Parts: sequence; structure tokens; C-alpha cells
Amino acid sequence: MSGHSKWATIRRKKAANDAKRGQLFTKLGRAITIAARDGGGDQETNFKLRLAIQKARDNNMPLGNIERAIQRGAGGGDGVVYEEIIYEGYGPGGVAMLIQSTTDNRRRTVAEVRSTLTRAGGSLGATGCVAWQFDQKGVIVLDAKGRDPEELALLAIDAGAEDVDYDEEQVEVRTDLATFQAVQDALEGDVPIVSAELSMVPKIVLGLADTEALRSMRLMEQLEELDDVQTVFTNLDISDELIAQMAA
Repeated sequence: MSGHSKWATIRRKKAANDAKRGQLFTKLGRAITIAARDGGGDQETNFKLRLAIQKARDNNMPLGNIERAIQRGAGGGDGVVYEEIIYEGYGPGGVAMLIQSTTDNRRRTVAEVRSTLTRAGGSLGATGCVAWQFDQKGVIVLDAKGRDPEELALLAIDAGAEDVDYDEEQVEVRTDLATFQAVQDALEGDVPIVSAELSMVPKIVLGLADTEALRSMRLMEQLEELDDVQTVFTNLDISDELIAQMAA
């Protein structure tokens, strides 16, 4: 399993308490609002909205919250205008970071991101400084519990997956953007889908000593705790041992 999918699993577990969940619902709502604003409020014709809604449902976001977020984006909102911004920078040891945010105040968000990076020994970079190290892919994570992971991997490949990785609990399916929805549709119903999202996948991962890797992971956590930050993508090679330490 890739580092990002392992990190996403830890993030979902840590969002279980009420305080974290309230912040998560706010972030999920913003993503739905932006998707509805950019492509309309019908998820049948707006794939980005469909993904945002599915992610909200996967995290048990109330239906009323979802509907209000769609309404805000589709034209009946409260006047607050959100925009998506991706910041680029470096963590400890030179690890690359793409910081995806939704904000109604660019100055506030960039100040918070810069301050968080600097305090942790990282730095904010110029646009384009690390983005070239990533490719945008569709990433679908399947629940392999009680199933043969190799069998699920073959099923995903037959459905059109570009690449597959797996362990005993989950299968990570990667697709190009053109086939993402088709592969997801083909797998739905046959296999429990843990998550399906567009992700920035590193072309080459960077291995660090455990001390620096943990510092980078704690920085990722601190960034994702900011209200305006949705997700942090990194080229850090995250081992199972490091994930266990963070989970503890």
C-alpha cells in the first residue's frame, strides 16, 4: 500500500472523536460546495461532486449538511466564496509536500501554512517547485478482509486499473483520470470500497531516517489540522512501522 493510502487510513481513525469530526464535516462541506459551484448540483453529471458526496457519506456526514453544501455551491448559498489553492513546499529532510486547501481568505491560509511549515523545519516553496514530482491519479481502496487480495487485484486489473498494490487488509487500485469512474463503477457492488478519490501520486518516493520521517508525518498532521487545509500529499516513503508509531 502506498504511503498516502496508509496515511489516509490513520487520518480516518483519528477523526473519530467529536471535535475532529466537526472540523472534518466543515472541510467536506467546502469540497462539496466548490464541486457544485464548478460543475452544477447534479452528481449524475458532475463526477467531482459525486466523489465529494461519496467521501462525505463514507465519513458519516449528515444528509442535511450535504444538501446545504450542494445548495451553497449551486446558487443558494450564504455569500461566502471558497476557492481551491494548492501550496507547495518541503518538510524535514527535503520531503516534497502538496498542500490542498479550500479558503475564503488567501492571506489567512498562506500565513497559517507558512507558519506551520517553518515551525516544523520545513519551508513554503514557489508554485511548481514540487508539483512536477507527482501525477494525478484515481485511487480506489478496496476492503480485502475475508477476500483473497490477489483475486481482488486481478478483478481490478480486468476492470481497467492502471496499477494495483495490496496487503492482507486492503487493495489499492490506481487508474488514470479517463478510466477512474468506469473502474469504480465496475468494482461497486462486487467489492466493498473503502474510499475513492483523486490523489496526487508521487513518481518516486523519498526514504528518510525514522526521526526525520516522523517529523514530516507530524508536520502533515499539523497541516491537516488547519481549518483551510483539506489534504497533504507527499513523496515520503511511509513504512508500516512508522504508521504504527503514529497510530500509537
